[in-house]
Amino acid sequence: MESSSSGSAEAQPHAPAASEYVGFWKRLVAALIDVMILLVIIVPVEFAIFGTDYVDRAMAGETMAVDFWVQFALPLVAVLLFWRYRKGTPGLIAIDARIADAKTGAPATTGKLLLRALVLALLLILSPFIVGLIGLVWMVFDKRKQGLHDKAAGTVVVYND
Repeated sequence: MESSSSGSAEAQPHAPAASEYVGFWKRLVAALIDVMILLVIIVPVEFAIFGTDYVDRAMAGETMAVDFWVQFALPLVAVLLFWRYRKGTPGLIAIDARIADAKTGAPATTGKLLLRALVLALLLILSPFIVGLIGLVWMVFDKRKQGLHDKAAGTVVVYND
């Protein structure tokens, strides 16, 4: 029943052949750009709220509620908004890349982006040294350069055409 036409039909569900997948090292550069931008925003906010003894207060566990919002929740919302409306974070934009639906190559839906963010957060925060590392390094070996968060959400990161 399989014919040569089934092979070409199978190529359709993926991002267009003209799109080149962005690999681990370029995505790491994009992530580092994003982290630097976040640090430029988060550090002054934390010091504005807690003063110059922020580090001591954080080590004593006095800043956890604010830290959750300033270092996790609000950046997560910002990332989702960038993904949704700009198709990538500032780091991805800087390397001329975007997040796309893995099957169609079209912009990913809000639902897929939300799932991608939640899986990425779980990989990075709950188990950063084991599951997170495996989940992110997975893209080195994957033919479409997908991390586990991309696979779970059905997304790919491709260069802009």
